[in-house]
Amino acid sequence: MEDTAYPQAITRTIPRIKLNVHGERPALKVERIEDADMLGLLRFEWDTLLRNSGADCLFLTWEWLATWWKHLSAGRRLHLLVVRRGDQLLAIAPLALRPPQLQRLLPFRTLEFMGGGDVGSDYLDIIVQPQEEQGVLQALADYLQERGLVIELSRVKPASRRIATLVSLLGQAGWQAEQKITDNCPYIPLAGQTWQSYMAGVSGAHRRNVRRRLKLLAEDFRTVEFRGSATEMERQDDIETFFGLHRLRWSGDERSTALTGPAVLSFHREFSRLALERGWLRLYVLRLDGKAVASTYSFRYGDAFYYYQAGYDPAYNDHSVGLSTLALVVQEAIAEGVAEFDMLHGVESYKALWTRSSRDLVRVHCFPPSVRGTLCHRALNLKQSLKRLMRRGPMPLQEAKA
Repeated sequence: MEDTAYPQAITRTIPRIKLNVHGERPALKVERIEDADMLGLLRFEWDTLLRNSGADCLFLTWEWLATWWKHLSAGRRLHLLVVRRGDQLLAIAPLALRPPQLQRLLPFRTLEFMGGGDVGSDYLDIIVQPQEEQGVLQALADYLQERGLVIELSRVKPASRRIATLVSLLGQAGWQAEQKITDNCPYIPLAGQTWQSYMAGVSGAHRRNVRRRLKLLAEDFRTVEFRGSATEMERQDDIETFFGLHRLRWSGDERSTALTGPAVLSFHREFSRLALERGWLRLYVLRLDGKAVASTYSFRYGDAFYYYQAGYDPAYNDHSVGLSTLALVVQEAIAEGVAEFDMLHGVESYKALWTRSSRDLVRVHCFPPSVRGTLCHRALNLKQSLKRLMRRGPMPLQEAKA
């Protein structure tokens, strides 16, 4: 992964731990950051810590979350927690304080991860230096107990040791916790694969269809161009082309909230610029006889390739340009040697054609032992009961009279 945007003198500097006058290490200190300007000052420390943590992923980078805060925080208050020992940064809990949501029967402010909403931030977590996890998480648990706020952590891996430890520590202090599977992320394991070996593992019908569609493109059009954004000028043109094709894709009876509203588009314009600078952006456009007909908006981060969104012109449905473009993107990912092609959350039927592997994401609620926590816990249970009743449909007449 390229890191050209960061001065080497900064990214390689690791603060020394200074001993106090008694020869002991300084105590851990939890700091709350509420000023977005202070968020900007964390940039270089943040991504260095993230790369060394067990939570490293695109959606926890400073670039993703700081850009989200700038464009999509929508009434939240920054409540980012950092843990230091002296000058050394040991952990970041990227949290925000969400106002009451009466429509969700949540009458109190709630602490949640930054990156929420329809923007699609998966694998959110607490960023911790691995050898410091136990002490850091205890310090965070102590802080959260003092604040007594309801906590809602969404799009979390069930296997996150950091979240599990924090929930356990709060439980020891009398907090109640609930966990629910909310999403599923299909992914393609690609370590050691070639295009031929990967295709040999999918169904015969899908394999034949992919080969036929790619062959037809070459036969039916004079020129077939599949290009990724390599320069800032190309990115500016390609991101607008992608937005337009995504709108065309969802212009019929189906609807998508993934790229709706000027704030979301502004977020992606800025983040795609930062991602290009960091070498993460994989924004491709398929052109047939010079006309843009399909586009995919993806990212390469570490050993993972994140397939984020796609768009295409329905006028080319007969040529299955959406399927063809996805096939070309998987080929690109294999050529780059990534270990995983992550299709991110969503159980759209087409994903099952490409892989049988997936992982769950969960939402974790933590309720403090207080009147506030009890009321929120009851409100959540009431909401879930109402949802179950709605799924069941109207009660039969004879049952209602009983």
